Amino acid sequence: MAQGSDSNDTSYKSPSPGSRPSSSDDAKKVMRREKNRIAAQKSRMRQTQKADTLHLESENLEKENAALRKEVKQLTEEAKYLTTMLSSHEPLCSVLTPQTPDLYPPHHSSYHHQHITVPHYQH
Repeated sequence: MAQGSDSNDTSYKSPSPGSRPSSSDDAKKVMRREKNRIAAQKSRMRQTQKADTLHLESENLEKENAALRKEVKQLTEEAKYLTTMLSSHEPLCSVLTPQTPDLYPPHHSSYHHQHITVPHYQH
């Protein structure tokens, strides 16, 4: 008979796949699983919070974008209106049309220049 082949042999044998580990190993495994479960739960919560934050940021940016588009539209309409007003005023404005000095007395042209100039404010 070969050594170690006897079924009555009580020497150490490696645990078979179906054998139960010791209670110490069970406790370690339970603790490891619990820690892993908690870590996975925290990870899912962080992921959900990040998605919620991105969603809110996206909504806020869309609102801001809509407000800016509205402002651009209003400013474009105002620019068109002012351009139209300027075009209709150009033929009437004596400052913008070339004048000969003999046609108007000096106080008329100086009045228009004072009327058009913008005061410079000191900061």
